[in-house]
Amino acid sequence: MDKKKLIPDFIKKQKLAVLSTVTAENSSQSAVLEFGETDDLEIIFDTFSTARKYKNIKQNNKVSLVIGWDENITVQYEGLAEELFGEEREEYKKKYFKKNPHAKRWENKPRMTYFRVKPTWIRYSDLNKHPWEIHEITF
Repeated sequence: MDKKKLIPDFIKKQKLAVLSTVTAENSSQSAVLEFGETDDLEIIFDTFSTARKYKNIKQNNKVSLVIGWDENITVQYEGLAEELFGEEREEYKKKYFKKNPHAKRWENKPRMTYFRVKPTWIRYSDLNKHPWEIHEITF
């Protein structure tokens, strides 16, 4: 089984993720958010520069996400978040809006920002199978 195909296929079907960040005081914070993805398993999301997650990422760009939880299948995802600017930002926004067209209504709001997360480690777990089907990728 090609785990590099299994994982993106699963992620593409999901609409929400939980993003976890760390404060300057080393407290954890989590938020549910919509996201987009690339074929390279990068995650794209938007947030306001006034949000807690924005401040946290700017001081520590190591983040984790949990994607999916219905039907006993999940992806645990760790990566490095990077704020997008210029042409790169516009290209990633297209991918984000393809999955989340309704999010365009916030595109021109003051302080709206966009991030890409490049994966460093991913675990796919399907607990419906016996034994459990678990695949890990380290980048």
